[in-house]
Amino acid sequence: MSKRYKAAIIGGSGYGGAELIRRLLGHPDVELVRVASVDFIGEPLGAAHPNLEGRSDLRFLGITPAEAAQGMDVVLLGLPHKVSAQKVPELMATGTRIVDLSGDFRLRDAAVYERYYGGKHPAPEKLDGTFVYGLPELNRDAIRKARYVASPGCFATTITLGLLPLAKAGWLSGAIETVGITGSSGSGVAPSAGTHHPVRANNLRTYKPLDHQHIPEIVETLGFAGAKGLDLRFVPVSAPLSRGIFATSFAHVDEKIGEAAIKALYAEAYANEPFVRVPAKRLPEVVAVSGSNYAEVGVQVGSVENGRRVVACFSALDNLIKGGAGQAIQSMNLMLGLDERATLEDPGGWP
Repeated sequence: MSKRYKAAIIGGSGYGGAELIRRLLGHPDVELVRVASVDFIGEPLGAAHPNLEGRSDLRFLGITPAEAAQGMDVVLLGLPHKVSAQKVPELMATGTRIVDLSGDFRLRDAAVYERYYGGKHPAPEKLDGTFVYGLPELNRDAIRKARYVASPGCFATTITLGLLPLAKAGWLSGAIETVGITGSSGSGVAPSAGTHHPVRANNLRTYKPLDHQHIPEIVETLGFAGAKGLDLRFVPVSAPLSRGIFATSFAHVDEKIGEAAIKALYAEAYANEPFVRVPAKRLPEVVAVSGSNYAEVGVQVGSVENGRRVVACFSALDNLIKGGAGQAIQSMNLMLGLDERATLEDPGGWP
C-alpha cells in the first residue's frame, strides 16, 4: 500500500540528515523517495549512517534541487548556512513545500544575518516572511498553512521554550542572562579543533560568548511572542556529551507576580503540548530527553531585587531531534495536515 505523501532530503549525509532519514523511514504517511548529497554519491545510506545499514535500498544521489524535488510533496533541507539559501529559489520554482533546517531564513533582517553569519544573504528578498518560523509551540496555525518553513536552531529552541510562557504572558522584558551547555554533535559531522574527542571528552569550554548566531533569532522570536525590550546575554558552553542541550536563563518579572502564578503559568502553557513537558517533581535533565523529540522545561522562582523578582528558567532537549530534524518533521506533519506526532513519539532511552 503506497503512502499518502512523498518526501526528499537534500543534504542527507550529516547528523541532522541521519535523523531526518531515520524518522522518515518509519513514517506511516510519508515515503522517503530520494536523498541527495555531495558526499557518498552512489553509496547506500549506511555508508554515512551505520545505524541505517540495511534499513533501505536508497542511495545517496548527486542531483540538482529541481531533480530532487520532482514529484515530491515536500523537500527537507539539511544543508549548511548560506548553501541552503542558494538552493531555495530553484526549489521554490518547482512548487514543492520546503522545510529548511539551516539558519538562512529564520531572521527578518539581512543586516543582522550578515552580522551573525559572516556574509551577505544569498536571497535577502526571501526574508520578508516568506518562510514561517517553525516552532510549533508558538506558530502551529501558521505552520499548518505554510509552504515554506524555517526550522529553528537548537540553542534557539531550547532557550525560547524555557522563556516562552513568560513572553506570551507579557511578563518578559529587559536583560536575560543565559548559559547553554551543548553536546558535540551540534557542531556537525566534520571534525574540528573544538569537537576533537581528546579535548572535548573531559573538558568544558565556552565559544562565541555574547556573540552566538542564535541570539537575534531568540530575541526576534520572543518579541513576536510578546516580550518587550529584550537584551539577551548568552554564553554557550561545549560539554563532553554527544547529544543534548541544557539551558539556564535568568529573567526578572514584576515583584507582584508570585511563585504560584509563575509555576501555574508554566504548567498551563505546556499542558497540551505533545512534545514539551514540565516535570512535576524534578527539574529538566538531558538524559530524560536524549534520543527523543521531547523537551523538558522547568522554573525556580527567587527573591525580589530592586522591585523585580528573579526567575530561573531551565530547559533541556536533544539538539539533533527537537532541536533539529525531529522538529522539522513535526512542522512537516503540520504542513501536510497529518498528526504532528507521527514518527516522533518514541521516548528515547534511560539512562
